[in-house]
Amino acid sequence: MASYDYDLICIGGGSGGVRASRFAATNAGAKVAVIEMPYDPISSATKGGLGGTCVIRGCVPKKLFVYGSHFREEFEDCAGFGWTLDSPAKFDWSKMLKGKTAEIERLNGIYGRMLANAGVEVIYGSGSLQDAHTVEVDNLDGSKKSVTAKHILIATGGTASKLNIPGAELGITSDEALAQPTLPKKTVILGGGYIAVEFAGIFCGYGSETHIVFRQPTPLRGFDEDVRGAVHENLKKRGVHVHSKLNPVKIEKTDEGLVLYLDSGDTITGLDCVMFATGRRPNTHRPDLNLAQVGVEMDSAGAIKVDEFSRTNVEGVWAIGDVTNRINLTPVALMEGSAMVQTCFQNTPTAPDYAHVPSAVFCQPPAATCGLTEQEAVEKGMTVDVYLASFKPMKGTLSGRDEKILMKCLVDVQTDKVVGMHMVGPDAAEIMQGMGVAMKCGCTKKQLDSTVGIHPSTAEEFVTMRTPTRRVGPGAEEAK
Repeated sequence: MASYDYDLICIGGGSGGVRASRFAATNAGAKVAVIEMPYDPISSATKGGLGGTCVIRGCVPKKLFVYGSHFREEFEDCAGFGWTLDSPAKFDWSKMLKGKTAEIERLNGIYGRMLANAGVEVIYGSGSLQDAHTVEVDNLDGSKKSVTAKHILIATGGTASKLNIPGAELGITSDEALAQPTLPKKTVILGGGYIAVEFAGIFCGYGSETHIVFRQPTPLRGFDEDVRGAVHENLKKRGVHVHSKLNPVKIEKTDEGLVLYLDSGDTITGLDCVMFATGRRPNTHRPDLNLAQVGVEMDSAGAIKVDEFSRTNVEGVWAIGDVTNRINLTPVALMEGSAMVQTCFQNTPTAPDYAHVPSAVFCQPPAATCGLTEQEAVEKGMTVDVYLASFKPMKGTLSGRDEKILMKCLVDVQTDKVVGMHMVGPDAAEIMQGMGVAMKCGCTKKQLDSTVGIHPSTAEEFVTMRTPTRRVGPGAEEAK
């Protein structure tokens, strides 16, 4: 029997990699090493950090900035409730940045301690495969060493990408946006995905003149159309300058600031910041993991191909998380890491369950979703009753804010099962987490109807919808 240095080597110390490594060591008694690059708030070919994108330059710092920018809304709304601010509130970007940095450094340290407590060795440097059981490590001092393992797990996540347009080097990505030394006075965000609309809310909330440019009629491609429409309207009502159905073609630097050229012939001038939120790509290239030479198959986007148990085509090599481009969410990477350990080390083949994965977009107000969109349900051949509510929240009756909450429930007519739930409004993420549990348990519309609501709350709307707004799918017209 071959002898190896470790039972498992994990390349990548983000959420999924740390979860798999800890569980392999503590739950299965495996000898484990994690290879990760040294900490830095901005990732590169030589910098990273335990905790990965989510902890250091993604979900966590982004949410902190969302919290901070949200105070502007509270200041605006408080007058209707009798409050008077004697002087305008002042915001200190440097203080916010300092607090954010302290928190992600704290979490980075916690991840290191969790691995140490589990008996997992951390090797700082970058790793590349030499064969199915050997990883070459580029150490921080420039030296190289080879380490071996019975199993190798690739959990290197993803990286932000820019459009290939002239002047792209003048723009930044979300990495740099969360580490800007000063608040830009005028910002344009390129893209219409969740990162784009979240940062539009952040910059606008902090007082930057904010523009967003995307090529679709509405943002959030792939989300339910009613959600897309509601978020689109809210962006405009919050003061974001929305440029839809347009493409950026060039960025130039002038004495008056950056200039963005659009395919309409128009320009946006005097910019301090151009942020690309134009997608992320699987991180198999920075640094090069040497996958092709070892024979690990990847798709056209560079994502590692895996089977239902996260195994690549090369025996002994596994991959989880964003580098596989399945559902690119931190909790999903955690699930995949846990399932990989059960399959590989605990003799319990376990496939991650991707049904009814809830998610949220922390735009302002936030959006959240679980299950199928209306279009997806129809494409699956379902006949669906659509329950839709749009209303002003109670808080808005006194604050005067011109925004409505959107709540939507999709019910399969044949089975009475709830197949999709969607919401745009305050606390959407918190409410949808509970709805996700219900859907995971196979919740039916009858069960929702039999549930007593909490009053007064927004959440009770999901259990008081009685009359369908419309029926869609095969046979819908005959049923009218």
